[in-house]
Amino acid sequence: MSNHPLLQYATQSQLKTGRGDDSFKVGDGVRVSTKVREGDKERTQVFSGIVISRKGGNVQETFTVRRVSFGEGVERTFPVHSPNIEKIEVERVSQVMKARLFYLRDRHGKSATKVKEKRYDPSAAAEVK
Repeated sequence: MSNHPLLQYATQSQLKTGRGDDSFKVGDGVRVSTKVREGDKERTQVFSGIVISRKGGNVQETFTVRRVSFGEGVERTFPVHSPNIEKIEVERVSQVMKARLFYLRDRHGKSATKVKEKRYDPSAAAEVK
């Protein structure tokens, strides 16, 4: 996105803040709760997996989540600031040395979810804030 001040001003109101969405990074295991509309009804659907990429900035920022479902790899790309995303929960924190984890696409079985895990203590994270 351009750094033009008018564009930044126009899109500032559409940015989601205070939701804790910036607390996840590439390699983390997340649960993304999205709103799904079916006719006149609305329900929440959860998609959980590993974040393999984040790209863009401001309103255009997106992230891709990958999971293996019934032996088949499934990827889904979400806009970070979408009004259809209710919440993003971090299940496990990882320590990766790459900005994109596309190499997980070539892996099968348990190694497809292997990312170096960081020792995560939720109570310690709450004390820091």
